[in-house]
Amino acid sequence: MSNKKSNKQITIFEGQKIRRIWNEEKELWYFSVIDIIAVLTDQNDFKKAKTYWTTLKNRLKNEGSQLVINCDQLRLQSADGKFYKTDVADVETLLRLIQSVPSPKAEPFKLWLVKVGYERMQEMVDPEKAFKD
Repeated sequence: MSNKKSNKQITIFEGQKIRRIWNEEKELWYFSVIDIIAVLTDQNDFKKAKTYWTTLKNRLKNEGSQLVINCDQLRLQSADGKFYKTDVADVETLLRLIQSVPSPKAEPFKLWLVKVGYERMQEMVDPEKAFKD
């Protein structure tokens, strides 16, 4: 197996794909904000999720929120197989961002993010776990 579990760029929450990328230098996961917005808003249409994020981002900027500043842009693979710059955030930023989206999925999603972080910590302690599915 050449791909370690920790380097998989797609993860699943309640059947929905969430793109992510591991930053070796910072030892942090970065997740696609639009994918997370899609989950929280129960939106299967990428364009509608993107519009929601754009509106929320503008509102947060106008309120002087630092959350938007904490989001980075990285190239992630899209459904068409091409790589595009995408807003991404680490878990800490996402946990704060989720509070801005009224959603019944917010709490289950927070718990899921904690689980993803815990699994990564376990892989760092025992690298063999990265190879197990």
